[in-house]
Amino acid sequence: MRSISRCGAVFLFSFCLFILLFSFSRAALAQDIRVLILDGEFDQIPAAGEKISLLDTTAGKLLLADKPYSGQIEVWRGKEGLYLINKVDLEDYVKSVVKFETGKDWDLEALKAQAVISRTYAVNRLMHSAQMKYDLTSSVLDQAYGGDVQDKEAGEAVDETRGQILVYNGQPIEAFFHSTSCGETEDPYAVFGRHIPYLKPVKVDCGLSPYSAWARRFSAGRIEAALKSGGIDTGDIKDIKIKSLTCTGRVGEMEIDGARGVFDVKAADARRLLGWKALPSTEFSVQFSDGSWEFEGKGYGHGVGLCQWSALEMARQGESYQQILAYFYPGTKLVVWK
Repeated sequence: MRSISRCGAVFLFSFCLFILLFSFSRAALAQDIRVLILDGEFDQIPAAGEKISLLDTTAGKLLLADKPYSGQIEVWRGKEGLYLINKVDLEDYVKSVVKFETGKDWDLEALKAQAVISRTYAVNRLMHSAQMKYDLTSSVLDQAYGGDVQDKEAGEAVDETRGQILVYNGQPIEAFFHSTSCGETEDPYAVFGRHIPYLKPVKVDCGLSPYSAWARRFSAGRIEAALKSGGIDTGDIKDIKIKSLTCTGRVGEMEIDGARGVFDVKAADARRLLGWKALPSTEFSVQFSDGSWEFEGKGYGHGVGLCQWSALEMARQGESYQQILAYFYPGTKLVVWK
């Protein structure tokens, strides 16, 4: 009996060890990523705590809003409608992101830098999405993903950096990036409310970017409606002033004088409510002119991390993708993720 009991204990220990190793880390084992498609007809994200149920799964090619998707497509039903999740190979996902996050005729070293940070961003999300049905979205809420694409340059950039990510203290970093900064990138504390040791403001050149200077006009009514949709009911706007600046000169808060009082509104919130493209960045001035509010500014995006157009400029000056990454993410290491 003693001999049988000992064997049983060994078996039980081995079985438990197998289960532990199997479930240890989905991110450490998986070679695929699950992308919630936000495109055209599908523009909703499951609400926190919303229960969704799997209706169907299909493999192969699917055409949605004129974009082809490969891998596996899962159809989920939720409270507000249907959700589509694309389960796709990680490297194929990165090829699509590189294609849709960069411009035409970009230098290979800039594309390689984009490949590394897009892969790093995805791996970081993989490691923090275990309780979710999907890892990230296909929109600018995460990274622009346009499904299955065949692009020679993007494919070359991904293949030549296959598996490479940036780590800090052995962990995949939060590889934030944006389109355009002019003069200096932003401190993450101003955007996310926290300091990140490998993301510090650095000097940049945005001369190549179409967003090196821009101007936007908004009627008072449009601003009022946008703010109200976010729970800020100013009433008729009388005046808008810049109240504070971040350490890099971007607008931190605006003071809005309305019929229902004076409101302090974060510039980042105003940008989100008006629309990311409508108000390209928080580096602007504002004045009332010819019956509307005129915003004049420069840059596109939140300003944190790698500036894509500046990375292109560095590539054209002969910098390698390793040098570009080291500049924008100081203190990180480039490793092959396994």
